[in-house]
Amino acid sequence: MQPDLTFIAHLSVTVGEPIDLGQVSDGHRRLVPILGGTVEGPSMQGRILPGGADHQILRTATLTELDARYALETDAGERISVHNVGIRSGTRADIDALIRGEHVPADRIYFRSQPRLSSAASRLRWMSERMFIGSGQRLPNSVELDIYQVT
Repeated sequence: MQPDLTFIAHLSVTVGEPIDLGQVSDGHRRLVPILGGTVEGPSMQGRILPGGADHQILRTATLTELDARYALETDAGERISVHNVGIRSGTRADIDALIRGEHVPADRIYFRSQPRLSSAASRLRWMSERMFIGSGQRLPNSVELDIYQVT
C-alpha cells in the first residue's frame, strides 16, 4: 500500500548564529542554537521553546546532515519533544550561500527530515506511535518546516 501524507503543522524556528566547531574526526561540525519560534497547524498551535540546537555535520561541499533536538509547547501547555534528523543538499554555490547566512530559494535546496515527536500529555501520546516527515527551508534567521504524518 502506498502511504498518504497528512499535514500536521508549520514550524517557524528562530535560530541564532551558528557556532563553527571546525573539522573534527567525523566531518565539519556546526552547532546552530534554537532560540524559539511558532507552531501553526490543524493538529497543534503553540510555540517553540528556547534552548534546543541543531548539531550539523557538513559531510561534503554539497551535503549537510542535520540533527536537531528541541521542545514545543502547545497553547494548552502540553510539551512535545522533537528529535529531527535530516539532510540538506544543493549545489556548492547554494550551500556556501546558506552557510554565509544568505537567502537561497527553496526550490534550489533539497531539505527533508524525519521528526520524531513524543509527549507525556495523554492527548498527544499518539505522536510517538506515528512516523512523520518534514520539508524545510533555511532562511537567514529561521528554519521553516512543514511536518506531515505518514498515514
